[in-house]
Amino acid sequence: MDGTAGSPWAVTGLDPLAGLVLEHLVSVPSADATEVAAAVGVSSAEAERALRHLADSALALQIDGTTPRWAAGPPRSSLSALLARRRAELARVDGIVERLHEVYEAVSGPRAAHLVEVLEREDEVPARYGQLLKGSSVEVLHLAKPPYVTAAQPSVGESGVAPGVRMRSVYETEGFTDAVSLTTALRGTGQGGELRLAARLPVKLVVFDRAAALLPVRGDRPAAGSLVVHPPRAGGGAGGAVRERVGARRAGVAGEPT
Repeated sequence: MDGTAGSPWAVTGLDPLAGLVLEHLVSVPSADATEVAAAVGVSSAEAERALRHLADSALALQIDGTTPRWAAGPPRSSLSALLARRRAELARVDGIVERLHEVYEAVSGPRAAHLVEVLEREDEVPARYGQLLKGSSVEVLHLAKPPYVTAAQPSVGESGVAPGVRMRSVYETEGFTDAVSLTTALRGTGQGGELRLAARLPVKLVVFDRAAALLPVRGDRPAAGSLVVHPPRAGGGAGGAVRERVGARRAGVAGEPT
């Protein structure tokens, strides 16, 4: 068992050590703090604190005796109750987010004004691309066609895309012999991305989690600036209509920004 950062227990509100201790407790009828400490590789004091945390969260109970022992509660019912409390907390936070956004819009203008970001400076496009890539959690869809931007752009690895994000791209056949497209495609497929070729693409485009789309202001001059398009709150994902037109549901690796 691994108690390092990134433990799945974080979403429940438990720290990694408490999660390890709970995993041990469900595997034995009961245990005292010393036994738990030896099992998970921490000091008795740390094990004691984790046990009390579990008890406070109604995930474990203390059995009285000469030496106090601890036993796990039924995981399905006890963890379900814990997750229900976390969902309620997240719902309250979501309400706060909506109130903050209402204030933001009242100060900054109507919602429609924030559906499109205009990136005009040369350094803005790669910076915003990297930010959107890091924030993706499900998939990145990429439609690539010449002319390509030759300035240095952050690669998927350099931008810290999260593990498990599906990377799919379609490259236009005509420009696939270009050095930039070949390098990008090789890097993407080497990282597990999917690649397809198409005879003709209508637009250069990158779609992040169907929540934002990055595309050039002018298709023939991608270095002239780009737009980031966000869907209306009640609408569908960004770039959906374009993706349907080119069959990007079957597409492969994500590469450089447009």
